[in-house]
Amino acid sequence: MPIAYLDTPSGISGDIFLACLVDAGWPLASLRQTVEKLDLPKGSWDVNAQSVIQGSIRGTRVQVEVADEAAERHLAEITEILEAAALPDQVTCRARAVFARLAAAEAKIHGTTPEEVHFHEVGALDAIIDIVGVCAGLHDLEIETLYASALPLGPGWSSSMHGRIPLPAPATLELLAAVGAPTAPAPGPGELVTPTGAALLAELAHFHQPELRLHRIGYGAGQKVFDWPNVARIWVGEKIGEAAVQKAREPTELLVVIETNIDDMNPELFEPVQHRLFDAGALDVWTTAIGMKKSRPGTLLRVLAPPTVESALAAIMLRETTTLGVRVHHVRRHVAERDVQTVATPFGPVRVKVKRVEGKTVGAKPEFDDCQALAEATETPLPAVYAAALAAASPLVDSTSDSLRPEKGSDIA
Repeated sequence: MPIAYLDTPSGISGDIFLACLVDAGWPLASLRQTVEKLDLPKGSWDVNAQSVIQGSIRGTRVQVEVADEAAERHLAEITEILEAAALPDQVTCRARAVFARLAAAEAKIHGTTPEEVHFHEVGALDAIIDIVGVCAGLHDLEIETLYASALPLGPGWSSSMHGRIPLPAPATLELLAAVGAPTAPAPGPGELVTPTGAALLAELAHFHQPELRLHRIGYGAGQKVFDWPNVARIWVGEKIGEAAVQKAREPTELLVVIETNIDDMNPELFEPVQHRLFDAGALDVWTTAIGMKKSRPGTLLRVLAPPTVESALAAIMLRETTTLGVRVHHVRRHVAERDVQTVATPFGPVRVKVKRVEGKTVGAKPEFDDCQALAEATETPLPAVYAAALAAASPLVDSTSDSLRPEKGSDIA
């Protein structure tokens, strides 16, 4: 899978990022098709690209034109637009995560909550198109891992819906501080890194330069004219060395955690709620005993799930429990490769879940339900069946792995 390094000597914005992707080979037609899937009002937008010269450097400039009467939107409204679009799950997930970062930054600045934030400039259609377009472009170009350079931050002032604000914009600083992004002195004054650009990189990029076997370069040109070439460059290629294997073998998923505190529900009702949540697409459901107000014992119910089923799962929790509200957090999950194989034991076949990391098989765990069923069917102690399955799975694991060695204090001897 290709990776990319975004070189930002003159900063980054949503439209410059888009232009880099188009110049690197993402067809403008694909960008337009992506925007069409958002089902925006007819005649409310248009996207064009042209080759321009910035200083002495040729690049692509992407112009997003909108007629947006309602530039002010809440996070929930933007989420509805994204969920209603027929976009690939990864594109929707990444775009939602970018807007969630923007909401968290704005909430901190204005002393409110992400749900109550009024997106102004970044809630307008052009910002939505920029963010969704970048996520779609990375997906279509099959760029799984993105890296970025230090970001140049310059002084100055800018006008916004909140009046004049100092540069870098407060939202930009909050977004970059949240991920510990490196910064660099700017080549001059002005807004070189916009909140949209900062949010995209804060969510999608690793801030260092990788070892890279170059395949192609894309130049994105900004709208503003400075005393220097206002361009960013995306380097697309193949990563060199062992780290490339690790990244390829450990993909990252963007997920949500939905949670609520409950202190007035019959504990017997949690199990059917868990079943409903799993049936609706939850990846994991768990409970934790907690202490609540007035020293009442309570239960923290948490659900891990793809963002695409967030609304459905939240509705189940609101409907099937006594809670009056749920909280949602966006998280990343690194996952190992895995598959299921079947091994033969003296008691019958058992499915085994095989785990791989960096191209090596590091674990093989027998399915407990299979072992339990065989133990009951053959009237054999369950530990004996499990041990036989573990032994049959041992050849599947690389000889250097310790995964199948018995641990001290193991319940299964």
